[in-house]
Parts: sequence; structure tokens; C-alpha cells
Amino acid sequence: MAWIVLVISGLFESVWAIALSRTAGFTRPVPTVVFAVGLVISMVGLGYALRSIPIGTGYAVWVGIGAVGTALAGMLFLGESATVMRLLCLLLVVAGVIGLKVFH
Repeated sequence: MAWIVLVISGLFESVWAIALSRTAGFTRPVPTVVFAVGLVISMVGLGYALRSIPIGTGYAVWVGIGAVGTALAGMLFLGESATVMRLLCLLLVVAGVIGLKVFH
């Protein structure tokens, strides 16, 4: 169960990061609320998962999921470039996250 919560928390890391970029310095209410809710859900889930997953593994997986999710969302929805090298680097992050889970 902790791993499922950790993955969901990593996805919410992407939610709050993307919302943060849309807050315009916290002057836009809807993205600001999405940011705050996403941040709380992400942190609470991370805290829960770290009760049974070692901190080094849990944090690295959480950050990896959030980084890959945010980068992909930027490429798919926000017009960021999706070069072959960027995609290969994201695959390396995914491979690292999978490796941390497998060798946990």
C-alpha cells in the first residue's frame, strides 16, 4: 500500500509544480488553490509512505515521479520541446525509479 501511495504522491508533486507555474506569484486564485491542495496531498502521502519505505528510496522515487510527470506535462500540454535527448533522459530517470523499487 505504501508504494501505491508514494506513486500517487509523486503524481501530485507534478500537479502542484505545474499549478505553481500558473499562479503568477500567487495572484491567480484557482491555480493557487490547486497548488496548495496538490502540495498538501503530495506531502501527506509522502509522509505516509515513508513510514514503511526507507527515506532515501522513498524520496528519490517521489522526486523522480514528480520530475518525469512535470516534464512530460510540459512537453504535452505547455509547449515545451520534446527532443529525443530529453525523452531519453526522462527514460533514464524512469529506469532509476524502477530500479529503486526492484532492489528495495
